[in-house]
Amino acid sequence: MSIKVSSVSKVYGSQIAVNDISFEAKNGEIIGFLGPNGAGKSTMMKILTGFLKPDSGEVFVNYIDVLKNPIKAQKTIGYLPENNALYKDMYVREYLHFCASVFKLSMLNNLTVKEQIEICIKKVGLQSESHKKIHQLSKGYQQRVGIAAAILHNPTVLILDEPTTGLDPNQLAEIRTLIKELGKEKTVLFSTHIMQEVEAVCDRVIIVKKGEILVNELLKNLQKNSLQIIEVVFDLNVAKEIINQIPNVISAKKSENQWQITFDTQKDMRSKIFDFAQENNLKILELSSKNKNLETFFREVTVN
Repeated sequence: MSIKVSSVSKVYGSQIAVNDISFEAKNGEIIGFLGPNGAGKSTMMKILTGFLKPDSGEVFVNYIDVLKNPIKAQKTIGYLPENNALYKDMYVREYLHFCASVFKLSMLNNLTVKEQIEICIKKVGLQSESHKKIHQLSKGYQQRVGIAAAILHNPTVLILDEPTTGLDPNQLAEIRTLIKELGKEKTVLFSTHIMQEVEAVCDRVIIVKKGEILVNELLKNLQKNSLQIIEVVFDLNVAKEIINQIPNVISAKKSENQWQITFDTQKDMRSKIFDFAQENNLKILELSSKNKNLETFFREVTVN
């Protein structure tokens, strides 16, 4: 298991940034950490990389306790922060050599630092631009420089915070392709607020809102069928944990006394709702069903 997060919370004054989050990432998995602005995505990225301590919970990367051994964990993590801070008056190779010296890189797999830098330049597609100063590069190529710096030490886990922000459509496509290529040999976790980014790149999607996980599911399970949403009102209060026991439920949220339950199947689940009500001695006061695509699903589960 490359990443394991257990019951992590972080509070700033009265603002809950991360609320009891738990999830795991397998080796070689590309995960999209998807949520609207202010959902707690960047806070979680900083906690995962050891740059921010949570108020509670545990974080392990490559079986290393990030809270107890942040430096050791960081040696196995590549990190591109949301604001990709680059020394823009430096040439590309000059900057990467500077990063290598900061990281105190030495021989790695019988490769010199210079050889490692050339491999990273090639891997992220910077060969044609590597002779330029960073300020001369487009936003897309500047992001590539940041990613090259993040993988210099050959990490097994790569964490990218909003890596496609501000890119034009062509640059978006190129960075998506790069992330998919890197995902063939690394575990990649990247945050975004755009569902299309997740659909184009990821194996798994984690949807967050107000610091809480709403959905944690394989993308193929969401894509293989149109999503079915059932809105139901019971005569009595029902705990979310009980609702989640209904087959094929991927999310459930309550507004006043109405439940909105999302299923990852085309099969009409209304009969299952009736069975559930009968088994739990509930009466159904209202019931409606509709199908949604992924974009609409994301909008519905994250809307206020």
